[in-house]
Amino acid sequence: MELTLLSQANAERAARRAVILATDLETGAATLHREADPRDGEFGTALTRAFDSGKSGSVEVAGRQLFLNVHVPPARLVVIGAVHISQALAPMARLVGLDVEIIDPRTAFATPERFPDTALSAEWPERVLTTRPLDAFTALAAVTHDPKIDDFPLEAALRANCFYVGALGSRKTHDKRIDRLKAAGLSEADIARIRAPIGLAIGAASPAEIAVSVLAEIIGALRTRTSRQMEAEA
Repeated sequence: MELTLLSQANAERAARRAVILATDLETGAATLHREADPRDGEFGTALTRAFDSGKSGSVEVAGRQLFLNVHVPPARLVVIGAVHISQALAPMARLVGLDVEIIDPRTAFATPERFPDTALSAEWPERVLTTRPLDAFTALAAVTHDPKIDDFPLEAALRANCFYVGALGSRKTHDKRIDRLKAAGLSEADIARIRAPIGLAIGAASPAEIAVSVLAEIIGALRTRTSRQMEAEA
């Protein structure tokens, strides 16, 4: 395989962008395919399935045997708010393989004692997300119920095309949030991507039950991420 191709693939991986190296098992010829590249036909379908699954493997396309080496960044969950829901959500999310970070400037809540074994930032989201920006492989859950804390990361998540964006609050609360985000320059289509009220509608009542509903919604969004991203870019 050409060094140029490997360098390009490594650059995409360093930028947390999904990429596939497709190698013809008969000739050894290899090609690089970025997730944002156009896809059509039988080969395009095979690439989409590989991006969706995140798993490498061999496929047969038009009589050719190809090996698709899939490189997908690890999915992560950024939770805005060190609240009771977050205390239940963080360990659950780690169990399903998500990297988890909690951000909350309220130092009384954002403590290692309340969030053991969890990446924790007791700072304003504006500061944290400047150094660790959101991306398409990140889920964001805003659960402080405080617009001074939640609004900036919600706007940042939509602009970064995070695969999941959810926010706690009633419909009345969300209507006010919509007005603020419109004033910030976001379109109705962008804002419509926010899952609010956050979580699947399973009648969850306790913080732990709400955490289950949120995690289930995040998993569903992750597993259909590629197809939705293609629609957004069409």
